[in-house]
Amino acid sequence: MLHGRDEELAAVDRLLVGARSGRSGVLVVRGEAGIGKSALLEHAAAGAAGMRVLRGVGIESEAPLPFAGLHLLLTGLTDRIGELPEPQAAALRSALSLAPPQGNDRFLVGAALLTLLSELAEEQPLLCIVDDAHWLDHASNDALLFAARRLEAEPIALLFAARDLHAPPFPAHGVAELRLAPLPAAAAQRLLDEHAGDLPRHVQARTAEDARGNPLALHEYSAAQRAGRSTAQPTPLPTHSRIQQAFAARIEELPAATRTLLLITAAEGTGEPDAVFEAARKFDAGVADLAAAEHQRLVRHVDGRLDFRHPLIRSAVYQSATLGEKLAVHAELAEVFGRRHNICQRAWHLAAATTGPDESVAAALVEAAEADRSLGGYASVAAAYERAAALSPNPEDRGTRLLAAAQAAYEAGQNERVSALAGEAAVHLTDVKSLAECQILHATLADEGGRPLEAHRILVHEAATVAEHDDRAASRMRFFAVETAWTAADFDAVARIRALGDDEAGLLARAAIGLNSALPGDLADGVSALRELIGAGVPCGKVAWWHLLLGDHRAAHDWARTAEREARSRGAAGSLVHVLGVLARTQLHQGQRHDALASGTEALRIAEDIGQRQAVAHASAGLAHIAAMDGDERRCADLAAEARRPGAGHSYVRAACALGLLDLGLGRHEAVWDRLSALVDGANRMDALSAVPDLAEAAARLGKQVHEPVQRYLRWAELVEQPWARGIAQRCLALLGPADESEHRYAEAVRLGRQAGGRPFELARTELLYGEWLRRRRRRVDARPLLRTAAEEFERLGAGPWAQRARAELRATGETQPARTPDLLGALTPQELQVVRLASKGLSNRDIGAQLFLSPRTVGHHLYKAYPKLGITSRNELAGVLQNRLPDPPVKRR
Repeated sequence: MLHGRDEELAAVDRLLVGARSGRSGVLVVRGEAGIGKSALLEHAAAGAAGMRVLRGVGIESEAPLPFAGLHLLLTGLTDRIGELPEPQAAALRSALSLAPPQGNDRFLVGAALLTLLSELAEEQPLLCIVDDAHWLDHASNDALLFAARRLEAEPIALLFAARDLHAPPFPAHGVAELRLAPLPAAAAQRLLDEHAGDLPRHVQARTAEDARGNPLALHEYSAAQRAGRSTAQPTPLPTHSRIQQAFAARIEELPAATRTLLLITAAEGTGEPDAVFEAARKFDAGVADLAAAEHQRLVRHVDGRLDFRHPLIRSAVYQSATLGEKLAVHAELAEVFGRRHNICQRAWHLAAATTGPDESVAAALVEAAEADRSLGGYASVAAAYERAAALSPNPEDRGTRLLAAAQAAYEAGQNERVSALAGEAAVHLTDVKSLAECQILHATLADEGGRPLEAHRILVHEAATVAEHDDRAASRMRFFAVETAWTAADFDAVARIRALGDDEAGLLARAAIGLNSALPGDLADGVSALRELIGAGVPCGKVAWWHLLLGDHRAAHDWARTAEREARSRGAAGSLVHVLGVLARTQLHQGQRHDALASGTEALRIAEDIGQRQAVAHASAGLAHIAAMDGDERRCADLAAEARRPGAGHSYVRAACALGLLDLGLGRHEAVWDRLSALVDGANRMDALSAVPDLAEAAARLGKQVHEPVQRYLRWAELVEQPWARGIAQRCLALLGPADESEHRYAEAVRLGRQAGGRPFELARTELLYGEWLRRRRRRVDARPLLRTAAEEFERLGAGPWAQRARAELRATGETQPARTPDLLGALTPQELQVVRLASKGLSNRDIGAQLFLSPRTVGHHLYKAYPKLGITSRNELAGVLQNRLPDPPVKRR
């Protein structure tokens, strides 16, 4: 019986009830060692009647091995992997060492795990228990949490237990937590009455005081008292240390052969009986010697493996052994795993059996690191290279391996380790290029940490050093240096790189300076340089952004679509998140508002899951623009705040532009002027260029002038040769220019806006302004068609405030707009829309799930909710609904 845990037991029971009813749930139970986390997990397992139960555990000695935790969780299920879609099956086989490594995106295994768990849950509700999650290897941790955050409509309960003191952190943002506090005094006394009722009351009272409400301490201290062992300590120790000492005292009383077997089990880590007993033969120990430990309830045989009853027992066994005993056991385990051709386990046991530098052991760790890399286990790669460096006799080798560790730590997202490893590597390295690589890591961290100028200074300095040895490498550094300076809007720094030559970095510098200059001639040079870069085929992930800077959202969309298909086919979440941000922006420009919302929402979700802060800012800025069009003040402000955090660079400016659009749509013209007038004349003029038409409209309402920004916009529009951009420029001139030219300019703006490749939202704004201008001149008949089409387009785009304004103007002409056709797509959530789009193309639930990182069951759940919203009853009707009633691109107007 678990005393004093009624609320906690109820929370676990609710998790199981939800899973049985088809509602997924995830819970992390946190608390100090011995507080009762494992007991709650055992209660869940005991109450999981009718459910399949999967058990996993994090093991300290296995923390460096990629996917070790996942391997334990999925024991006995490897035959089901073949049922998964490719490339998920291949990724999971590779992760579990069932197939040759293939270097997948590190989150693809999480998607495969999600699909596998969903498939298992189709047969019966599923409970997954992972104890000691704080000791999970990083690869298993990432995969499990990636899957956990995507559980929605599956009959699955996922329960983690993690220590929150004196152990590695187990970050699980976005997942519900249950923190266990010490037992109340009354509950602690009931536990003592049940398990130590034979002890005198004064002994029970002292035990309760020493245990401080820790259930395991209550058990072990009372057992020690019964055995005549004192629990008093000369100095105060943490509870977990005192419990461990109590276990150590019990272990010391066991026969020598039993202690040896326990030490082998603790050192081996996985609890695989064959490996343990194979190593034990070297020390004349065997199965029979385990009986004494089993009798003492120190170790048990569960699910085909040897398992300590509590992690503190494992620690007590290992720490109470002598150094010589540990070295001998690890050396023998290295032999065992060598015979099994397990290069990773062998290498780590060799390292544990080594007391000083040893190149052969360091080389074995490097081999293990490269095997881990091919599995996508970058955290394990970093750990192996770091240990190899420590065992390297040659200083240059030590530096090279520390650099490799730093680079792998960066790939694993362990930024807090990268700087220290790179700094230590630089102490030992003498090779100029390797030293530069260390500095590039520092620069990358500075850039991602919102310190682009610091990154720029590092890159410029290193480029100058490397240039004497490798000009191509130096050019790449300068290219990166231009990007960081552009982000920081330090164009003097960009100019210094521009002066160094006309390589790709020089071209980018020309583009950055010209596009952000106040001088018309510079703008032309910037556009020309950017076109040269695109034409040169520079391999850069920002090509789509360059197209957008040239006003060509169609080319940017094509690039993003191609990159999206490639990323989805590979299951590459890390690449997909950046592509989706660009795709959302191009979709919005093309009038595909619902798709833009879906893409942006998916980008934000993935970016948050995998911890890419810059991608979070970029996606938030794009979604803030959609919220601004919608007139959703709260959501726009929240998203803009995320995008405008310090160091967000381009996203910071775009978020400010979104807030300006929100103010304009709500008629707050003074607020628009206050927000945007300084922004458009700021250092980073190119990012703020899209705000110029908004500022021009506000200025016209307020009777103010914005001559220079409008002229710059007009010049840019002429240079990029995009009809939609020239149309907006004409609209600005109509608002702010001579009254006798207004009608001609409005008409020209509409004509240009209606040409192929236009931007529907901007065209509707032009039609609205032209219609208002005509109505004010009592030309109501002429105004009505413009206002009608503007209102219809705003309705289609979900731009509520703009639609209301257009309808009000239309009523003022004497025309009442008929009831609009319901926007069926607008009723769908972003994820439902994505599912519906793919389902309409004939993809199965499994294929859709593989592309969207969802389980097939969740895909079916979204379809089930979408059908009534669309007024249909089957999958076969989807294509007709989307094609006939809800076309993606706007109808071309004549």
